[in-house]
Amino acid sequence: MNIRQEFLDFFKSKDHAVISSMPLVPDDATLLFTNAGMVQFKDIFTGAVPIPSNPRATSCQLCVRAGGKHNDLENVGYTARHHTLFEMLGNFSFGDYFKKDAIAYAWEFITVNLELPIEKLWVTVHDSDDEAYELWKEHISEDRILRFGDKDNFWSMGDTGACGPCSEIFYDQGEEHFNSPEDKMGGDGDRFLEIWNLVFMQYDRDKNGNLNPLPKPSIDTGMGLERVVAIKEGVLNNFDSSLFQPLIKKMEQICNKKATADTIGHYRVIADHIRAVSFMLAQGIRFGSEGREYVLRRILRRAVRHGYLLGMREAYMAKLVDTLLETMNGHYSELEEQKDYIKEQLTLEEERFFKTIEKGMNLFNEELPNTKEKFSGEVAFKLYDTFGFPLDLTQDMLREKELEVDIDTFEKLMDNQKAQAKASQKFNIDASKEGDFKQILEKVGVNEFVGYKNTSYRSKIVALLDENYNQVDILNSGQTGWVMLDKTPFYAESGGQVGDIGALEDDEHIAIIKNTKKFFGMNLSLVEVVGSTLKVGEEVEAVVVSREEVAKHHSATHLLQSALKMVLGDGVSQAGSLNDDKRLRFDFTYAKAMTNEQIDEVQDLVNSMIAHGIEGDIKELPIEEAKKSGAIAMFGEKYGDVVRVVKFGDVSVEFCGGTHVPNTSAIGSFYITKESGVSAGVRRIEAVCGLSAISYAKSFIKTVQQAQEEVKNKDLILGITKLKEQIKTLKTELNDAINSNTSPLDETMIGDVKVVVDIVDNGDIKKITDDLKNGNDKVAIFLLQIKGDKVMMVSGVKNASVKAGDWIKHIAPIVNGGGGGRPDFAQAGGKDISKVQQAKDEAINFVKEQLS
Repeated sequence: MNIRQEFLDFFKSKDHAVISSMPLVPDDATLLFTNAGMVQFKDIFTGAVPIPSNPRATSCQLCVRAGGKHNDLENVGYTARHHTLFEMLGNFSFGDYFKKDAIAYAWEFITVNLELPIEKLWVTVHDSDDEAYELWKEHISEDRILRFGDKDNFWSMGDTGACGPCSEIFYDQGEEHFNSPEDKMGGDGDRFLEIWNLVFMQYDRDKNGNLNPLPKPSIDTGMGLERVVAIKEGVLNNFDSSLFQPLIKKMEQICNKKATADTIGHYRVIADHIRAVSFMLAQGIRFGSEGREYVLRRILRRAVRHGYLLGMREAYMAKLVDTLLETMNGHYSELEEQKDYIKEQLTLEEERFFKTIEKGMNLFNEELPNTKEKFSGEVAFKLYDTFGFPLDLTQDMLREKELEVDIDTFEKLMDNQKAQAKASQKFNIDASKEGDFKQILEKVGVNEFVGYKNTSYRSKIVALLDENYNQVDILNSGQTGWVMLDKTPFYAESGGQVGDIGALEDDEHIAIIKNTKKFFGMNLSLVEVVGSTLKVGEEVEAVVVSREEVAKHHSATHLLQSALKMVLGDGVSQAGSLNDDKRLRFDFTYAKAMTNEQIDEVQDLVNSMIAHGIEGDIKELPIEEAKKSGAIAMFGEKYGDVVRVVKFGDVSVEFCGGTHVPNTSAIGSFYITKESGVSAGVRRIEAVCGLSAISYAKSFIKTVQQAQEEVKNKDLILGITKLKEQIKTLKTELNDAINSNTSPLDETMIGDVKVVVDIVDNGDIKKITDDLKNGNDKVAIFLLQIKGDKVMMVSGVKNASVKAGDWIKHIAPIVNGGGGGRPDFAQAGGKDISKVQQAKDEAINFVKEQLS
């Protein structure tokens, strides 16, 4: 049985709209990841937006609980039920049916569709919820209905807001398998497994804690797919089900080792983590050092460490991806579409960690014998900072030894280094979420965008908001706020394209449009009123400016992606973009920096596409037809049943809601201004086109002209070559001058030995010494030289009875220095330049004594 599809089909038969899984990165600043099925309906439950036309919905939502407030990562591999990524089945009622139908639907699905034995089922209700208790009596024996308090059976969205009692359905896995004191209803054992939670959202809690009845109570339910599959397949551990066993078996093949009671935990962690990292990568999350990207890295590196303990010494996770695809039965198309990219990114990140994991493990094992109560915070930090071990990975390793880390010291070191990983997880609630959008939606609905065909339009102001998103009737001169037009030519920021700017004009006044954004489907423009006022109900001329230049850069981005695929391969995928009227920025997946030759080839390809004047073709197509046409979709985007497809001949076809040129020739010229790295496996190209390309070319021409004047040669390369030759000659002459000593040295003969002792102002005293030794049969040399605030000394001897090393050791202390060397050569340094003459005199006395 395909339980996922069975659930969706069941509720579709009950008139529920089947809603696809929302992205793992939610449009909610309070959440790190989508962690429950109700997240995409949160604005409906809170009243921020009106109830949809169909007040019933059902979904199978991908959820991640591996960071922030909801974090199951540390439990994965140690329990039968915890996962970093799981699928939550849910049905929702927005002010439509309530407890009676919610309970009836749940019971029908469990007992009829899933055919779970009634004698195995138990339910709980809130101890104050007599209504739910009575309703359950219609379906199940009263002795199987238990009451619990707020801790177990009351749900709330926050300290204030929507909340209510909940009812949970449990499955008895059998006393023969679980018989500890905690294996009871309400206990912490595994015998009674919660499989479905029905939340009855019937109250609004105010700031004083009072529960006020909602006029239209709602239903929010959640059932973990992994648990239900395990129950249906008769296994006591989720990891023994068909969702995980193929991955575990595949891992056994990869490492050529059968799982044992001692090693099964490693296989379970890997099977869980490959699911999470694959979906996160498929939805555009990249490996990095902050926020969601760091969570992705933590999960992957935790899996690598468990593979390491199974003997793996090279990247292996990519070998599990095809098996994962098979377990998902094609339900999530993004996995299939991005599988090559997923494999590439997994391998790159694994290889990066495998370079340091062994040294890190050695450091960890060396510190263990020194650990009595707490593992060193300094070592934990070094593991993190030097070897790439996330803290929770070290904690995971210590957990197996029943130890813990000195977290205070670790965090202090993190603070000292100004680590930003934790700071990146502190989210602020967007003030716009508190605005009067619901009232506007209920009054006027969503406005119409007419900007694909118009850059000016006679429009009516249907709503105004102040800077705090509060609805107003008037914005006065000097005020800034948001304007909603019934039909707007202003494009709202999305898909990497900036929001339109422009003006609202009429005979009396002008207002400047500074940006345009979308709020709950409404297209609103940030407006600054200049002169007079803006009033709801007025008609104005809405005029867009700079749209043509923005469109040029957006279309050039599409051509750029095609060119990159041609040059670097089909593994290149978009990882982000920005298009405004001055430039474009395109982030893409690629493992290494592009060569100059590759950059030139990409630039030439784009300019060739422009020069060929390829007509643009924009259509709205059913999403499946669009995919079959080969249209490229953006990572992590959620698309509707009908999508807009932008095509330029045979060179580019993409899902896109942005504005574009009608023909590539309108783009003009295209120049890549920079290629750089963004993060591991992600590169960035910055480029200009249109008017910006003209400015860019003119600036280059001006720079060349200035350079020609500076080198006094129209042939710039020839002029620079001559300058380089002149510089080379001057350097040689300067070096010769520095190393030469034109002043005569003090020389004397003691017996048949030439003695040279002197203070040298310039030149290399070591070279001078060598030259003197090479030019004389018998010679003794001691040279001193002041360099800044130090004294340099060199002694050289050839065929004489004085030893250079003894000579240096005798003289160096005079200038507060020291040194030594061989009998034929020695050198030293000193700090007291005031005594250099005294040192010279003593050097003469010393050599006279030695040679006499």
